[in-house]
Amino acid sequence: MNTFPKDFLLGTATAAHQVEGNNIHSDNWVMENMKYTTYQEPSGAAVDHYHLYRQDIAMMAAAGFNAYRFSIEWARIEPKEGIFDENEIEHYRNVLACCKEYGLEPMVTLHHFSSPAWVITKGGWEADSIVEDFKDYCVYVMERLGSDIHYVNTINEANMRLQFARVMDNYAKRMSRNAADNLQVGVNVQEMIALQAKMFEESKRLFRLKDGMTVNNFHSACTPHGDALILSAHAAARDAIKAMYPETKVGLTLSLHDFQALPGGEENSARLWEEEFLHYLPALQNDDFIGVQNYTRELVGPDGSLPVPEGADITQSGYEFYPEGLEHCIRKVHTAFRGDIYVTENGIATEDDQRRIEFIQRAIWGVRRCIADDIPVKGYFYWSFIDNY
Repeated sequence: MNTFPKDFLLGTATAAHQVEGNNIHSDNWVMENMKYTTYQEPSGAAVDHYHLYRQDIAMMAAAGFNAYRFSIEWARIEPKEGIFDENEIEHYRNVLACCKEYGLEPMVTLHHFSSPAWVITKGGWEADSIVEDFKDYCVYVMERLGSDIHYVNTINEANMRLQFARVMDNYAKRMSRNAADNLQVGVNVQEMIALQAKMFEESKRLFRLKDGMTVNNFHSACTPHGDALILSAHAAARDAIKAMYPETKVGLTLSLHDFQALPGGEENSARLWEEEFLHYLPALQNDDFIGVQNYTRELVGPDGSLPVPEGADITQSGYEFYPEGLEHCIRKVHTAFRGDIYVTENGIATEDDQRRIEFIQRAIWGVRRCIADDIPVKGYFYWSFIDNY
């Protein structure tokens, strides 16, 4: 810790649905328990962080962390539209108190991929109603817990739906490989396509979708309108939170690749960075910070994105082992976004802890170089604290 500024947040991160278990009112729970599903297995009790959070937070403190990034689960707070569960609010109040007890600063994410099932029934993240629905949920949480929360991510990886649209398009163009190689979240596109028709019919029934509607959750490809709705939902929530707690730091996180152009790929690389980051900037001008989430690089040639190079050192997720991508992304973000930067996710999937140590060391060296160059990097959160699901 003495190598970082005094107020630097050094922590780890989790997502509620992925660690808490028994998130029965969420869209993810519905889809992972379908007969026709691309999920390998239901999440079930997961790692039971819901009940074991005290032991888990104690381990974080023992490891030397001073911060913990976790998400509050919307589907627990509002299991049915307009019906809120005070018992779940009390649960997260206890989690916040436990963080304080162990000296960890909580950074709270209000949406990390999973949504209440009723949101999908209404049209999900392509329905105009999502803006007010999300804002109302955020206001409800902050009215009750806001005095104990100083850092808020409204939406995790606000660009993820657009990235899904890109990989689905890539798959249509290059069916010979997994188009999701460069998507920084696990998904099997081939299996998704193969099961699409059966999944659609089953999900239409389970989510009670009207004719012509599809499942528009946070793991489905979005339209330009859906992309704009995410930013509108973020802005509405941010402005409401700042009206209640002006001193609370509010931002969102983005999944960012270190795009590296090969000869002839410069134009494509610039287009991808525009799509993945730059076009979001107008909506982020009133944000206090941005959360940078990076795991690897992506090589770009004259014909677009390239697969992981043959013979490259890869992780269990199929990414190229490339911790230097984090520093590159931070520097590129800083040239356009002038607020504070937090590394809200960075890490490696591996069973070899020596590789994990090397990855973290090299990534952290890059963060230190950025700080030395007066780039306002204010925190680093390793993904993930514990095995998910």
